[in-house]
Order: sequence, then C-alpha cells, then structure tokens
Amino acid sequence: MKVHAIIVAAGSGSRTGRQTPKQFEPLAGRPVYRWSADVFLSHPDVSRTIIVLPQDCPPERIENIANSGLMCTTGGKTRSASVLNGLEKLSPEDDDLVLIHDAARPGLTQSVIDELIDAMVSADAAAPALPVNDALKRKYGETLTNVDREQLFRVQTPQAFRAGAIRTALSERPEDYVDDLSAIEAAGGIVTLTPGRAQLHKITFEGDFALLETLLTGGKMRVGSGFDVHAFEEGDGVTLCGVRIPHDRSLKGHSDADVGWHALTDAIFGALALGDLGDHFPPSDERWKNADSAVFLEHAIKLASERGWVLTNCDLTIVCEAPKIKPHRQAMREKTAAITGLHPDGVSIKATTTEGLGFTGRREGIAAQAVVMVSPKNDA
Repeated sequence: MKVHAIIVAAGSGSRTGRQTPKQFEPLAGRPVYRWSADVFLSHPDVSRTIIVLPQDCPPERIENIANSGLMCTTGGKTRSASVLNGLEKLSPEDDDLVLIHDAARPGLTQSVIDELIDAMVSADAAAPALPVNDALKRKYGETLTNVDREQLFRVQTPQAFRAGAIRTALSERPEDYVDDLSAIEAAGGIVTLTPGRAQLHKITFEGDFALLETLLTGGKMRVGSGFDVHAFEEGDGVTLCGVRIPHDRSLKGHSDADVGWHALTDAIFGALALGDLGDHFPPSDERWKNADSAVFLEHAIKLASERGWVLTNCDLTIVCEAPKIKPHRQAMREKTAAITGLHPDGVSIKATTTEGLGFTGRREGIAAQAVVMVSPKNDA
C-alpha cells in the first residue's frame, strides 16, 4: 500500500479580492500552495504528490511547479471533477491511500498526515476536525433560535481515502459534494475524525492572509544582515545573484565572486547565529576555487531548514557605479527565488551608487548588503 497526495488548487479564490488566485499568493515568503506541498514532499510515507491547477494556469507557472517536484494536472468544472482528474493522473492502486487537500489550507504538518494514515487502519475515510466552540444561532426572519453545538465539528483537510473507494464514490454520483468526505458518507462508509488544527484554517477572505501568517510563524522572527565586497580585476563580466552580466571588468574572488549571493548567504548565517561565509567555506580550501555561489546559498538554506527555520523574505542592495543593475534585476530576483524557495515577491533587489565617493565610486569594486527574515517552519 502506498500513500499519495492530491492538492486541489483549481479555484479562482475571488473572495479574497486579489487578482491572483489565493493559492499562488505569497504567504510569509512562500506561495500559499507551497506550504502544504513542501510538507507532503518531505513526508517519508507519501510516495507522490500531485497539484490540480486552474485550466487557465499560465504555462510558465505550470513549468515552475513541475520543476519543484510536484506532478501537475488541470481541474474540472467542479471540485469533484478536479479530484477525479488528479486521481486519473496518479493512477493509484485501489488499496492505496490518497490524501486530498485544499491548497488554501497552508498549515499542514507532518503529524496531521501521520494521524490520518493511522486512522485509515480501521476506517473508510478520515479527516481532521475541530469542535465548534462558538455559540450558534439560526435565523428565521427576525427570530433567532439556538443550535446545539455539542456534536458539531469544523471539518478540515487533508481528507484520507482508499483510492478505489473515493474514485468510485465521486464517479457514480456526478454532483459536486461539499467536501470529498461527503462522497464516502453518502456510500455508507465509516468515517473517523482526527484532531484538527487552528493552523489548518482555510484562506477565504483578505484578512485570512494576516491571520495565517501569524498562526504559521507564531509571530516569532529572526533578522540577519550580511555585507560583502569584491574588487575588480581584468575580465569581461561579473556574476551577480546568479546572473552573468557583461562588463569590461570581472570581480576578483576565490569562488565566482558573486558579491550579492555572498552577502545574502552571510545574512542567513547571521539570522541563525552560525558565523559567516568564511567559517563554512574558507577561501584557503581549494574545493571552493571558482565555485558557483549557489552552492553556498543552498547550504545556508539547508542549515536553516535543519534548525527549524524557513526564509521569509530578503532585501539586497548592490552598490556600484557600473555595470547597470536594473536591466538584470528581474532575472536576479528569479534566480534568487529559485535557489531560496521564496516567491519572487519575497525577493527585493535594489541598486545604488555612492555618488563617486569611496572605492565603489572610484569603480574599484562592488559592495552588497543583504537583510533577511526567517520564521519557524510549520512541520511539527
């Protein structure tokens, strides 16, 4: 028996009032869908994860998502149709477990998945749920009556099923269900509720973004800063934030002298209180001769993850008279986002001069300054 995951992300999310569908909006440095996708991809028991995307999803977005390790397919006219599309692309065995999750619930954790898998030993379906704590009223015209909340629950996702059962239940009754659990309930299956989480709150309205960011980060942040300088030498170009820029000089350094990514890497080490770039990659070590600075940045991100932190955003300032940074700034942001796992909206890259003053003003080299914020990972 294998375990698979389907992330349903085919809706428009229009109630948030934002132009971009909510599942692709940034949340504490990552797209909303990415929070749960990363948890599924890192869970040892989940074999494959597929995301069901809008039919009008831009090709470049699909390509980027596919390159991140997720399988992709497009949705149908209803949620049930979207789930069936995901099942068809996955083609699981009937006895395999399938976890179906809303992309708009970014607060997924490893323990939620563990509890669902355990519950499926003796159930036909399982889902996390929270008891209703607020007083409930039903309104008839101008009259209010109380509703007994004792046996009421707020059902969340992921919802767990055996692949054959949910495929049959959704296929035999074409109407769209309020959730996937309803299809098994309608077939008379045994449903188990596992402990829900406040962090599994669904993003529906604009205010939910701020609420989820607080829930996912706990309001705890760390800030780090980094600064780096490289002198010019003879050459025909420089590498800044992973982008090769033609120039009449090159930057001198033991590695590729990417002053932008060096400053950023140092900022991450600073937020983690783990020293500086030279501590981790000493210039006396020939292993790092002409090394791609992406190696350094990836290492910093890995250390942050191992210590329970995730990069939330970064802000870099490149200080130089030349070359011109602005024509390459977007490519630099995209490269940095790809390495760090951030949404491009979480990557700021600016350029300034020193008005002819100092070594940068004399065109003797380039300096870079970076500031980062990291927040606790949500994988407990």
